[in-house]
Amino acid sequence: MSVFSKLGDAMSDANRNINQKTKNMSEQSNLKRKIAYEEERIVEIYEEIGRNYYKNPQETAILKELTDDIDTRKRRIKRMKFELQAKKGFKMCIKCQAEVDEKFSFCPVCGAKLPSGDEDFE
Repeated sequence: MSVFSKLGDAMSDANRNINQKTKNMSEQSNLKRKIAYEEERIVEIYEEIGRNYYKNPQETAILKELTDDIDTRKRRIKRMKFELQAKKGFKMCIKCQAEVDEKFSFCPVCGAKLPSGDEDFE
């Protein structure tokens, strides 16, 4: 194998590595944007709950629907934060929110079992 062939292979590997890092950074940015949107929407729903309660404190059906929406969005945020940490090479403890190296199975802060995949984020 010639020097030029080896150099070409090395450059090809470097390009693949750069492309993967760029893709990973783009995915992280996209997740952060989605998390921010969900957090903003939760604030808007809290405001809507306040307006609805002020207008008609006895109407609980709409309030229940809005609070369920908040709970769903909070679970979605937790799932996206977990995915974001995984892209950075970490796990996030579901119990105490500590950032833990992905090689661990239990949280060194609180001792809770760390999520390993698509666990339920209740």
